[in-house]
Amino acid sequence: MNSGKCPVEEFLDSLSPKEAQKVTWVLKLIEELPRVPSHYFKKLVNTEDIWEVRVIFGKNIFRILGFWDGPKLVVLTHAFQKKTQKTPKQAIQIAEARRREYLRRRSEK
Repeated sequence: MNSGKCPVEEFLDSLSPKEAQKVTWVLKLIEELPRVPSHYFKKLVNTEDIWEVRVIFGKNIFRILGFWDGPKLVVLTHAFQKKTQKTPKQAIQIAEARRREYLRRRSEK
């Protein structure tokens, strides 16, 4: 982010230790497995190449949105607690805007 803030890190810091542990476990699965089951990680349709990390902990549902930068790096751009069936349009718009900003800054280097 331009501001130097890390929204996903701030979101993780807001979770209980057990919730954060489950989210971290799912992120590690995505990093380590050659083929990740879609109930943990899938591409969102009708988006600017946004992918969704899916975490369920008890009755809480957490989502982390991001995108691929090359074949091995997933850049996480937005996280939230999901309270509706569909991923909120505003959450997708935030993730897409942060993706565009990341790619713009990267091309300036």
